[in-house]
Amino acid sequence: MNEAHSQNLTAPGGSRHGQLSRWFNALIHHDYGRDPRRFDPVFGRKLVGGLEHLYGPGRYFDLSMRGLEHVPNEPSMLICNHSGGTTSPDVWALGVAWYQRFGFERPLYFLCHELLFALPRFARFFEKCGALRASMEIASEVLAMGRDVVIYPGGDRDVWRPYSERYRVDFRGRSGFARLAIERRVPIVPIAHAGSHETLRVLTSGHALAKAVGLHQVARADIWPIHLSLPWGLALGPVPHLPLPAKFRFLAGAPLRPGGRDARTLALDGQRAIQRQLDVLADEASPHHEVTSPTHH
Repeated sequence: MNEAHSQNLTAPGGSRHGQLSRWFNALIHHDYGRDPRRFDPVFGRKLVGGLEHLYGPGRYFDLSMRGLEHVPNEPSMLICNHSGGTTSPDVWALGVAWYQRFGFERPLYFLCHELLFALPRFARFFEKCGALRASMEIASEVLAMGRDVVIYPGGDRDVWRPYSERYRVDFRGRSGFARLAIERRVPIVPIAHAGSHETLRVLTSGHALAKAVGLHQVARADIWPIHLSLPWGLALGPVPHLPLPAKFRFLAGAPLRPGGRDARTLALDGQRAIQRQLDVLADEASPHHEVTSPTHH
């Protein structure tokens, strides 16, 4: 492909690296988050073993996953809605659920914001977990290796959407992921998540403020949220928080095959599929939801 490696996979036409991240990279001279081969399955197995004390039935994060049987045996692109602020406990939850089902013989890679790799100590940690910079070139390389990749098309505006919109999916017209799926001829597996937004209360994403001050040009960020979270109380900006306990629920749907669809149509179909699945999770969380008992004959 002729796109530069720094092109943002989720944006309609891509985006250059934020000035802040470029400054960090020039200062510390590292290139973490670009090579999928730096994934460390031994390290990952130990990490997931530790996370299982936090994620699972009856744990601090009561984790349930349904629908992973829909994931094809071939290399696949997983797309998800994103929740829970910078701490992103939904990402760790999805990783735990994936490896519990597929094991480390089938590594899962996550595309992440470039600032995650700004500091080498943290960058190496995330890289060993399978985190990679969100770029078209890197995602294509993962799929070419025969591996699976997770993409959050909603980006920072999705992970910091207000609590009142926690059951709403909006990719804001982003279709880069769909274009890549068409080029690589891989299926897209839509996965809906609910629960991570219960670990804090996002009052506003602060998109208007971020746009007014040109934050996207500085750090490729479109938000400056206001939220209620621990340990800060009332917090300004995308600062990490200590998540409150919550029920983390995932619902994966049937894979979408590119077929003859163009990128925009395929992206919209993926968004609609996740919204339908998220509607199911919202209905199940409703106090008026009735659980139907099986009929015994």
